[in-house]
Amino acid sequence: MKLLNAVLLVLLLGSAFFLVRNAYESRRLFAALDRAKNEQVQLEADYKRLDAERQAQATNLRVERVAREKLAMRPASPAVTQYVADGAAAASGGAR
Repeated sequence: MKLLNAVLLVLLLGSAFFLVRNAYESRRLFAALDRAKNEQVQLEADYKRLDAERQAQATNLRVERVAREKLAMRPASPAVTQYVADGAAAASGGAR
């Protein structure tokens, strides 16, 4: 009878330790999941902010202004357009 009680006591203690370890592990995993969700929310907010900044930087008016001011570009017009004839293409086209 004492042997049976000792075996049951060992099984009870083993079960209790297993239960405590599982509860600790589940709390640890829940905390990690919560941190990951918070990071996801932060990353989504950063993405939306950066996307809005990108869209603001890529407006046609801004691109034209930067091209004029920083790159000293000007709109193409017939007065400033130079047409170049490709001699090799003209020769091969005329030979046919």
